[in-house]
Amino acid sequence: MSRRSSLKYSLYYISITARVVGEVLGKYHPHGDNAVYDALVRLAQPFSTNIPLIDGHGNFGSIDADPAAAMRYTECRLTKIASEALLDDINLDTVEFLPNFDGSEYEPSVLPAKVPLLLLNGGAGIAVGMATNIPPHNLGELMDACIAITNSRGDDGEEVTDDALIRIIPGPDFPTEGTIIGKSGSRKLFTTGNGGVVMRAVMHLEQVASGKKSKRNAIIVTELPYQVNKASLLERIATLVNEKKLDGIADLRDESDREGIRMVIELKRDAVAAVVQNNLLKKTNLQTTFSGNFLALFGSGTVPQRFTLRGALDCFLDFRFQTIRNKCNFQLDKVENRIHIVDGLLAALEYTDEVIDIVRSAPDQASARASLMDEDNTKFCLSSAQADAVLKLQLGQLTRLNGDKLTDEKNTLSESQANLRNLLTNDAAVREGMVEEFQTMKNKFATPRKTKILPDEDEKAEIDLVQNERSVIVVTRGGYIKRMPLKVFESQNRGTRGKKGTSNASEASDDNEIAHCFTCNDHDTVLMTTQGGIAFGLRAYQVPEGGRTAKGAPLPSVLPLKADDVITSVLPISQFSKDEYIVLATEFGWIKKTNLAAFEKLTSRGLIIASLVDGDRLNWCEKCTDSDDILVGSTRGQATRFSAKDLRPTARTSRGVKSMKLKKGDTIADVNVLSDNDDESVLIVTKEGYGKRVKTEEFRTTARGGSGVIAIKFKAGRIDDRVSTMRVVKEEDEILLITSQGVIVRQQVKDISCQGRSATGVLVQKVDVRAGDSISTVSIVPKEDIVDDK
Repeated sequence: MSRRSSLKYSLYYISITARVVGEVLGKYHPHGDNAVYDALVRLAQPFSTNIPLIDGHGNFGSIDADPAAAMRYTECRLTKIASEALLDDINLDTVEFLPNFDGSEYEPSVLPAKVPLLLLNGGAGIAVGMATNIPPHNLGELMDACIAITNSRGDDGEEVTDDALIRIIPGPDFPTEGTIIGKSGSRKLFTTGNGGVVMRAVMHLEQVASGKKSKRNAIIVTELPYQVNKASLLERIATLVNEKKLDGIADLRDESDREGIRMVIELKRDAVAAVVQNNLLKKTNLQTTFSGNFLALFGSGTVPQRFTLRGALDCFLDFRFQTIRNKCNFQLDKVENRIHIVDGLLAALEYTDEVIDIVRSAPDQASARASLMDEDNTKFCLSSAQADAVLKLQLGQLTRLNGDKLTDEKNTLSESQANLRNLLTNDAAVREGMVEEFQTMKNKFATPRKTKILPDEDEKAEIDLVQNERSVIVVTRGGYIKRMPLKVFESQNRGTRGKKGTSNASEASDDNEIAHCFTCNDHDTVLMTTQGGIAFGLRAYQVPEGGRTAKGAPLPSVLPLKADDVITSVLPISQFSKDEYIVLATEFGWIKKTNLAAFEKLTSRGLIIASLVDGDRLNWCEKCTDSDDILVGSTRGQATRFSAKDLRPTARTSRGVKSMKLKKGDTIADVNVLSDNDDESVLIVTKEGYGKRVKTEEFRTTARGGSGVIAIKFKAGRIDDRVSTMRVVKEEDEILLITSQGVIVRQQVKDISCQGRSATGVLVQKVDVRAGDSISTVSIVPKEDIVDDK
């Protein structure tokens, strides 16, 4: 029984549709004939699919929801794109063949498609507890996206961001044409797998004859939204007019023909066309929403999973890559078998007389085969396959001309063998073949985009809809994040306990222990770095908002973090200036400077920003310019200051240089950028709640890499106390002091005394040291923006 012969019968030739349905029912799909026939009809309807896969002859329904003729009255065959894109490589072991439901036939587990068919023609379905609704897309745009992503997978390929992908595929492309209003719906659908795309009919104003001499204005509808029933739409408009819910319409008729749709809506003489058109869009399906839901079976074909546009394309490209490899394996086996045969034929031609003598003297064909395969023969010894091929030769083929042909064939086969082996070992060669294949499919079958995308008059960017208010963002050691309005923390006196800024502090767990707390404006870009040297960027308003005592949202729901990733530093950025740099510092004292512009395109997908030694952590990110100085402080109370200009800018992924010499057991406590401002001072706070301010001029500028000077001495008896933070402040600033158990105090900087470098400081916050609490971080409260209304 042939594994593939059963596929040919009804796929390549025109056949009565009833016979095709019967073949499907009897061999592959033992269900109701209506289900099979309805699926076949949809594949042949140009108003249902972007690229029909069935070439139907007869009545296959209409856009007015007229049913198709009975299957005995229609004929069908595959279209050219179906044959080339789905079945070209079916006989080359590209996909697995499995027994059918009764084991009498074999069927492919999946077709070796050259195009992402699910995205191309879309699909809809419903099952128990789940449903899918995928819109069709433009073939040319899909092929361009496949080419771009395939090229990005190379060593030198540039990553295709979500914005770049959406520029290539700006939205669905519906076979009924029409227009899409705005891009936000398509963007949400493509990036989340769920969203609504607003569709609108194409209309224009025209004067039509009314009576013998007079004319009236009429709204002419020439294109409808996808899946809108024209007959039902006309009926709905008529009902609204009769019920006096739609004014200004004098007559309604359908003038559609084979050339296309033409709905004529005649207006009354005193009607305003724009008002009538606006009411039609509001009250009828001339404007409707396609509710997309990207859900399909993944894995072995049994796991329903929601996917994004990128996820679908990545899945298809992985499948196509493996399909080409399977095809190469099959072809290489054929080529090597043929090379083996040709080698035997060439050996027979070289020793023609000996071969003829062996055959002539042999009593039968089996003896001749055995003699040709004799291992004791010093001139040649053929394999069984070679011997069979030699015995099938005719005397006329033992000519020099035939020998030259065999030599040329062997050279050609050797080239093919080398190319196929290259494809099996070189991923780049496979990707090049995929790109050529996608370009060929585009050149052959792509059509211009049918559905135009119009801007939404009221559509605004997401950031324009968010007020630029001040917020506090808290990240806990347990991996939770939240955003709180700054106004919930009013100013308090020095030395108070403060307000709780996270969940119950009596529950000593990582979930409520503060790791980072910073203040920013909601429009700022927040740069978050992990201990492993990965950076993520997102807008502050994209952080989920939570109450003062709420735990917050898990970080993996906001950023694509791995299980062992820990956010070690945060930096709000209002704008990316070309004259500014990012200073990155690690716990072991490594420091580097990189242009801020290198982080402008940073997204929530993450980017490598530093190479680290084993055991080191990337803990600090700061902005600076060449006119600034950098102050680095250690946990043992030492500090060093050097010019940022002396720190040479390096590449984004470099390790950097040493910032200061550290004694055994000492690590970096904090890193600050000092500007040329006499009003600034350095606020130093220890883990046990003691602190002071030190004038910045007391830290003289030295060369990078020194041991530094004393920045603070610890209180007598506080042998375990260490520096928690060193923060540059101004006298008019307000700060938030946060303990590891979530207690937050907001106070004025001027209430903290200014002392010398060798002083021990004053108590700035009561810390329950016995309970294991300690100062975790200090954040400066940003000032209100002053707007001049003049």
